[in-house]
Amino acid sequence: MSNKDETIWTVIEGAGGTLKDGVCLSRRALLFGMLAGCLQLAASDTMGRASAISPSETQITLPDAIKWTTWSGAPPHIGEMATLYGGLDQPGPYLVLMKWYPGYMSAPHSYATDRLSLVMSGTWWVNSGADFDPDSTAPVPAGGFVRRVAGTPHYDGVKRDAKQPAVIALFGIAPVHLKLVDPGKPGWRKI
Repeated sequence: MSNKDETIWTVIEGAGGTLKDGVCLSRRALLFGMLAGCLQLAASDTMGRASAISPSETQITLPDAIKWTTWSGAPPHIGEMATLYGGLDQPGPYLVLMKWYPGYMSAPHSYATDRLSLVMSGTWWVNSGADFDPDSTAPVPAGGFVRRVAGTPHYDGVKRDAKQPAVIALFGIAPVHLKLVDPGKPGWRKI
């Protein structure tokens, strides 16, 4: 290596670069080149096009296609349910949406399996225990998560002064086997 080559090498090393096969790359140039390459890929036509969705691989239900049904055996305007996957009485996982209207809560009850709940909209009021006390419920706003442990009594719903219903996504393993703490009373309460 000549003195000139050694001087160039020293300058390159001082700048944090490398010299390989006569090509000089500084860290900054290397990073800039990688960024430019990524941007070019992102802007290419092939990145913007997706293949057609196969219904055997991906099922989509848009909000206006969700079928809501009233709860059987309950007065009108207490709540509605939409089954998105599985079912509460079919063995295996399920996903349902439950809509509670203001002024109603469930009576204390339990389930045979854990239930995972995510509040999608509104505020859901919840508590645990066999004694029904709507004033001691805790608010769970949209985005909040609640886990109901199998076999533990609890109750929930929406307070009377709420401006909108609460919609809750419920996940679990069925069959659910709902058990009321006091089967002699209705499964819901007007508050």
